[in-house]
Amino acid sequence: MTSASDLRFFASADGDLAYRDTGRGDLVVLLHSGFVDHRLYDDHVPALAEHHRVIVPDVRGHGFSANATRPFRWADDLAGLLRHLDAGPAVLVGVSMGGGIATDTVLEHPGLVRAVVACAAATSDFAYTDPWYQEIQAEYARTLAAGDLQGWLAAFLRVVHGPHREPGDLDPSLARRLGDMALHTMAKHTPGEPDLRVPVTDIWARVPKIDVPVLTVNGTLEPDDLLGAAERLAGTVRDGRSAVVEGAGHYALLEKPREFTAILLDFLRSL
Repeated sequence: MTSASDLRFFASADGDLAYRDTGRGDLVVLLHSGFVDHRLYDDHVPALAEHHRVIVPDVRGHGFSANATRPFRWADDLAGLLRHLDAGPAVLVGVSMGGGIATDTVLEHPGLVRAVVACAAATSDFAYTDPWYQEIQAEYARTLAAGDLQGWLAAFLRVVHGPHREPGDLDPSLARRLGDMALHTMAKHTPGEPDLRVPVTDIWARVPKIDVPVLTVNGTLEPDDLLGAAERLAGTVRDGRSAVVEGAGHYALLEKPREFTAILLDFLRSL
């Protein structure tokens, strides 16, 4: 596992943003899911870094990066980091929230992006219609409003196994690992603090103009609405591709890291 000593920091206009930078070659940027941090990719960085430069940021408000004190967009933060490093264009790989950031970035800063891999994701404006996931999101809101961090964590960890399995069906270390990262991020925030994130707009009107390869990767146990949104993304861009990880849920990269890494490497070799 990486630690804070492995991190570098970019002095953005609104605080220091943390990132890991390793390997040499064509650039790959790994964008983590919500509430966690760069350590989500610890199982994958060594194989990717054998032939690529790999940058793994902690997005603003997460992990070891600064919280926002003014309106911001994660896509702009990423663009600022890449320009600071004089790096790119990059293959952006994002899981869940990170996949939304990847698609936002190719829309807002296309010159910085060589290809996109959206995992357990489609676009940043995706909203679950599945009742099970809507219930989870309502529980997030209820527990946070009550300042019940342990209740929030219990709801967050339900997503690991999803609606089709029980917690005991998975290695308990996965939930512990995600929980440790999530609690670290949540400790940076206070109940009722303002949400300063500015959403990217008019996404689907612009998706057909994306002219770099886009790969969607999903576990087969994801809900139909997410799988449908990913299929729509792959089918709307000019060079859309898709892959699935059999028998995996929202965190397919943790459940089946070898299969996930193999999918990424195959895609990178095709570019």
